[in-house]
Amino acid sequence: MDSEIKKFKITGMSCAACSARVERAVNGVEGVSACEVNLLLGTLSVNSDAPDNPIIDAVRAAGYGAAALNDAESDDAGADKRELRRTGVRLIISGALLLVLMYLSMGHTMLSLPLPAFITSNMIVAALLQMALSLAVMVMNAHFFISGTKAVLHLSPNMDTLVALGSLASFIYSTVITVSMIGVDPSLAMKIYHGLYFESAAMIPVLVGVGKMLEHMAKGKTTDAIRALMDLTPAVATVFRGGEWVEIPAAELSVGDVILVKRGENVVCDGIVEDGECTVSEASLTGESMPVDKRKGHNVYGGTTVLSGAIKVRATEVGEGTVISGIVRAVKDAASSKAPIAKLADRVAGIFVPFVMAIAIVSALIWLAVGEDVGYALARGVCVLVISCPCALGLATPVCIMVGSGVGAKMGILFKNATSLERLGEVKTIAFDKTGTVTEGKPHVENLIAYGGCRLELSKQILALEKNSEHPIASALCEHIRREVKTDDSLPTEEFEQSFGGISALIGEKRILGGNPEFLSSRGVDISAAVEDCERLLSLGHTVVLFAENGKLTGLCSLTDKLKRDVKETVSELNSMGIASVMISGDSAAAAGKIAAEAGISEFFAGVFPDEKAEKIAEIKLRGGGVAMVGDGVNDAPALTAADVGIAVGRGTDIAINSADVVLVRDSVAGVYDAVRLSKRVMRGIKQNLFWAFCYNIIGIPLAAGAFVPLFGWSLSPMFGAAAMSVSSLLVVSNALLIGRFRSCGAVCTINSEEIAAGGESDGAERPTDESTMINIKKTEEKENNETMKSRITIKIEGMMCPHCSGRVKKVVEAVEGVSFADVSHERGDAVIEHTGADIDAVRAAITDAGYTVVD
Repeated sequence: MDSEIKKFKITGMSCAACSARVERAVNGVEGVSACEVNLLLGTLSVNSDAPDNPIIDAVRAAGYGAAALNDAESDDAGADKRELRRTGVRLIISGALLLVLMYLSMGHTMLSLPLPAFITSNMIVAALLQMALSLAVMVMNAHFFISGTKAVLHLSPNMDTLVALGSLASFIYSTVITVSMIGVDPSLAMKIYHGLYFESAAMIPVLVGVGKMLEHMAKGKTTDAIRALMDLTPAVATVFRGGEWVEIPAAELSVGDVILVKRGENVVCDGIVEDGECTVSEASLTGESMPVDKRKGHNVYGGTTVLSGAIKVRATEVGEGTVISGIVRAVKDAASSKAPIAKLADRVAGIFVPFVMAIAIVSALIWLAVGEDVGYALARGVCVLVISCPCALGLATPVCIMVGSGVGAKMGILFKNATSLERLGEVKTIAFDKTGTVTEGKPHVENLIAYGGCRLELSKQILALEKNSEHPIASALCEHIRREVKTDDSLPTEEFEQSFGGISALIGEKRILGGNPEFLSSRGVDISAAVEDCERLLSLGHTVVLFAENGKLTGLCSLTDKLKRDVKETVSELNSMGIASVMISGDSAAAAGKIAAEAGISEFFAGVFPDEKAEKIAEIKLRGGGVAMVGDGVNDAPALTAADVGIAVGRGTDIAINSADVVLVRDSVAGVYDAVRLSKRVMRGIKQNLFWAFCYNIIGIPLAAGAFVPLFGWSLSPMFGAAAMSVSSLLVVSNALLIGRFRSCGAVCTINSEEIAAGGESDGAERPTDESTMINIKKTEEKENNETMKSRITIKIEGMMCPHCSGRVKKVVEAVEGVSFADVSHERGDAVIEHTGADIDAVRAAITDAGYTVVD
């Protein structure tokens, strides 16, 4: 049987000691190669070729419940809400009883509050009332005692054991004291009464219960991102069946169905637009806030929202096969996995509870030995039990991983596991593939030179010749010529021939040739006039195509693969973080050097064959520090696997994505910078949590045991110890939730979101890619009377960090004369401004005066 990842729901766990116990039990099952427990989610992931039953039996033998889990059950929001409601009701009733108990035990003696005469006249009655109230609270919170007892019987004491021991010790001691009051002098009975600990016995489970409720609430917040993604797909779909449009459950959709999606609705599956036009927000997939226009032939994806218009879509992927489902699975897997740093907490948790129990016993015995009474010694031991917090250790890592994975998903960054989330923040070098990763992956025309003839006539001949070829260079030439000539019309051709290195065709009575210099020379064309231009352009890394008419050289065209718009800024930001950038390419040294120089990458490897890329990664590793590889093609898969962290861009092939540890849904390397920042932020949160959890116990346990009493007179009561334990878990969870405030720095330009993970094609329109796009001015519409021209400009702005920044920039920009509207976004890092003849310098100055930087 092949090894596979299996998931189980585990019940009965209360702390990191429990999760460590479950992992030890399951690792002992034959056929299990690895397993990980997520304490927060209560799940177990097992890499195993064993059947389910032995694994479930091992968990149950360890004292916990287990059941096989499928993806549909893994996010039962209803069950979580029901559990939270039950916990809340239990706490309200327990709290009310505890308040009466506190009034009875402390209100009269400490605050002189009134009590009925039958109580104040007979301390035994008062003690019995305290006992009854305390017992009622303990019964309301019986799950602590049941779980703690089961754990002891299975020789795996946990946090519930500590709570149960502390509460029971206080209750039993107080019960014995109550019995000793029978028949004694009233004055002595009053003195004994003051030594009761019934309120501690009740308060311990109540305060720990408050901490547990806070943990349940935190779990709800940490899984919000996953549930929000799942909720993006509608439950019903409007489908064309039987000659009419009908609504059916989304689960009944099939590949090939035609669905109707109207304005304001979410797309229910992945598919291709068959009819209609619309504007779609793909922010749920790519993190890109700018909407995308869709028309016939374009790809749409489940979970995206139609902002305007309506479309008919033929389904290509439904259910678990959609892009959004893949994102949800990736986030779940990352949230359920365990980062390497968590192993330290696991090792400590495995011995933590027995260690604490030993300290509690020893501290009580020491205080008895030095002459303190039984009540004081018992208080010290109980305080040690209840202040200890294996919960904080167990929560320190998973809450950060869950929040970080969810934040990444919203930004279009998918971490496949917690290990990649940890390691990415530690890399010192990032290696980039060139074609399709650093560059756009398609040729663009740079130069068109006519030798002794009409450039317009040459352009028309090139269009007529190249339209018959399917070569990428031919497509780039036709696209460029159509824009230049402003027409789709072309001359008719005959006798088209395609050979190695070039093509030829008859246009009218003229034989037109196009191809590389060797091809034209082999056909007898004298290319000496172009030799100097060829050498110059080839040295710059250009691809050169020559053209001839009836054996005479007529023109030259050079093409290059252009740098993506956000690469230079990404490399610069990575350098500022102390991360070196390297480029690995199979192209010539000239072509690779040109792109590396434009990107600001100081080191590159050229002429590297696909099977040699992994070797280059190994060489870089020898320098020290972690290495990440960013790629998008089949030939990048070995290098992605060889790197410490493999990063695949979303438009990459399935093989590249499957080989990577991190997937960028957007076809933008700006996500690399955001992914590194997010990794560092998550790791900082984990380290802060572990530091707090360890320091809390290192300081709290000696304080509870009374170690500081001889020096400073510091001591804690069991009630404060229980409160401190709940606060420690709350602080750990709250610190992790702060990761949710992480925001993307934003790409330096708008990405063509047609090119996302599922392989969507571009609409073919050329988009500017040089630095002039930082401030890109274009006329958008002209009024019918032609008297007023409205223009739109997009200005890239640095320094905006929050919605307040966006609002401030919007206010100062719209105050400039001529500006009619400004759409400002700190997430995009730009301002889209509509104006009628506004002074652009005045706009720049207004933004600068407001404290922000205009990039141009």
